[in-house]
Amino acid sequence: MFWICILLCLFAREALSGEEAHYGISGNPGAVNILTGTGDLGNWLKIPEQTGIRLGGLWMGDYNALLCGVNGRRLTGNSLFILDLSIDLQKALKWQGGLFGVEFLQFNGQPTNADAGVVQGYNSLPGSPPLNRSELYQLWLRQALFEDKLIVRVGKTIPTYHFNNVSKPVPTNNPAVSIPSVSGLIYTPIFVNTTLLGVIGGYYNSVYGVVATIAPATQSYINIGVFDGNLARGVQTGLTGPHFNGYYLSIMETGYGWTSSKPGIAAIGGWYQSGLLQSESQRQNGTGGIYAFGSQALWTRASETTNKGNISGFLQLGWNNSRTLPMNLFLGMGLTGFALVPNRPNDSFGVGLAWSRLNKYTYVRRSELMLQGYYQTQLYRSIYFEPVLSYIPNPGAHPNQSNVVAVTARLTMLF
Repeated sequence: MFWICILLCLFAREALSGEEAHYGISGNPGAVNILTGTGDLGNWLKIPEQTGIRLGGLWMGDYNALLCGVNGRRLTGNSLFILDLSIDLQKALKWQGGLFGVEFLQFNGQPTNADAGVVQGYNSLPGSPPLNRSELYQLWLRQALFEDKLIVRVGKTIPTYHFNNVSKPVPTNNPAVSIPSVSGLIYTPIFVNTTLLGVIGGYYNSVYGVVATIAPATQSYINIGVFDGNLARGVQTGLTGPHFNGYYLSIMETGYGWTSSKPGIAAIGGWYQSGLLQSESQRQNGTGGIYAFGSQALWTRASETTNKGNISGFLQLGWNNSRTLPMNLFLGMGLTGFALVPNRPNDSFGVGLAWSRLNKYTYVRRSELMLQGYYQTQLYRSIYFEPVLSYIPNPGAHPNQSNVVAVTARLTMLF
């Protein structure tokens, strides 16, 4: 990965010399954005716009230090590289409403969360082993029908983009109150409700499947998806092809967004995982659950043209009836401030809380609480630096240790 970092740094100033970056990006854009990066890599390579080709991506790297609460290894590092290619088929082939996308992912990391004994994950970059992987991250075809009132996406994709994505922007056409990402928190629950961990595909275990979005009105939507469910039996789906063996995840979500001086969005969903599931001595034939989330701009200080600062909040809930998944009940919430620091219009900062009830058949502790705070600062254009402080008083995987404190320094470059 070292040579990748060098290449990115060499062309960063030219490739990112277009429009100013939006303020407030996600703590892990690769987990929530179907199209990754800004697309400036294609501009730097002078790919003509009329071809419909968009080329972009990201590089992220972080170092983590455990300050107290854990014996053994205290320093870990992670590196993520994603290269994104998408083609507007209308421009390229006169294919009305068609869009094609493919992504490559390279991750090299260490067991940052396991070292801390944190079940929920205070750092979203490292997931299940192997922690050094090269994979086809996405490969999909998207078709819009009936004036975008029905959109179908099929292929290898990231279900957490469509389902339980609390980080999605609140809907508004007013740039004065726009919030590109609800939070820059880096912990795993901001990207996937913990009651869905182990069944829903996402970063970095994408899955094959199909999802349909029905949008009868601009403010509302219904997402329906069916995906390869072999992640629930421990298969690293990001590294494999599709499976057709009776393990499927079916999920549905409906949501409504409102636009005003304080825009927001709220959604509720339900899911079912088929197949024989097991964890240690527990066996279960299928499982399911429900979830809900919402976000709202709570306070704004705006002008007609540029954002002058606002504060947003979010809330997450989840429940499942599983005896084999790591967590059964989840509550998450947080606050984020955007453009509140003088002369730093693209900076943001925030705090978050994640609480999960742990599976009593797997863990000694009944629950795990995680608190996290961050400050995300724009270094140059689409390059961001983010220091993060995490506190976990009761790490679920280390029942005899308490009060874990971790510091993370993360660099994100979008191109």
